[in-house]
Amino acid sequence: MSSTYSVDSLTSFATRLLAAAGLSADKADAVAQILVQGDLMGHNTHGLQLLGPYLAELESGAMTREGEPEVLADAPAAVTWDGRRLPGPWLVLKAMALATERARHCGTGTVVIRRSHHIACLAAYLKRATDQGLLMVLTCSDPNVASVAPFGGLDPVFTPNPISAGIPTTGTPVLIDISTSATTNGLTGRLHKEGGRLPAQWVIDGHGQPSDDPGVLFKEPKGTILPLGGIDSGHKGYGLSLLVEALTGGLAGHGRADAREGWGATVYLQVIDPRAFAGLDAFTRQTGAVTQQCHASRPAREGSPVRTPGEKGLAQAKKQREAGVALYPTIMPSLEPWAKKLGVAML
Repeated sequence: MSSTYSVDSLTSFATRLLAAAGLSADKADAVAQILVQGDLMGHNTHGLQLLGPYLAELESGAMTREGEPEVLADAPAAVTWDGRRLPGPWLVLKAMALATERARHCGTGTVVIRRSHHIACLAAYLKRATDQGLLMVLTCSDPNVASVAPFGGLDPVFTPNPISAGIPTTGTPVLIDISTSATTNGLTGRLHKEGGRLPAQWVIDGHGQPSDDPGVLFKEPKGTILPLGGIDSGHKGYGLSLLVEALTGGLAGHGRADAREGWGATVYLQVIDPRAFAGLDAFTRQTGAVTQQCHASRPAREGSPVRTPGEKGLAQAKKQREAGVALYPTIMPSLEPWAKKLGVAML
């Protein structure tokens, strides 16, 4: 089996699996594109690693195959959807198109989505906005899961609640994708299965002791992931987690106050058109100057120049488009049973 794969072959393979599982062509293609983009940029816990679990959700009926989101509210620059547990990547791309259209007329366009299914890698969406000279903010929570404790607590309340933003500049766009927790469920789950350790003490055990062992999340009494900032400065991540909850569950009117339905997401997506403010040229003049000053900052470690967020991922994506995508070793073997079950040829 080849150790690298072309983008087109991976996208086609994922699309065929999703279509065989019952998704329409447009939904299958949208999900496949976003998953592959995650791997292209190096986010290998949030790329095709998710395809098997998505197929399981389709098989069980926990992910809705057909239909459209329900419009709950529609103001000129603010829209609220019930996603009806439809595929998250398809919903987000559809919301981006609508938010972009509204931003062209109103300066900003915001779509919040309750009851979406999981939306994969947030960074995978951002360049679609920056390529159009648009600023985009995308964040999500999963009110069905609790794996991150509030600062000073032992009982989990939040998911990692990522915040992302795509910022156009005069050069390489800034693509921010950060969790408001010290690490993610995807990484801790993978390392636990493999018997690995985290790079630092990003979790606490059930007695409140910091640890680099993801296994403490699965032992009784169960530990939790720490908020961003860890044991010392986790009040910062805690505050950001609460902000994400307000933007997602609060604005959508559906979240942790409601009964759990299964793996999913509540989504906040805002597109801002700089042309409606001081203008795109003025905007990128400022963002370009800031990124240039960051690059010019003397490196703290020799040979490791300062990068802007997303720069490494974009460089990796360019390289892998040309040389082939190197998937995490467990991904293709995990998809073999699905390919056999659904009658899709392996790559």
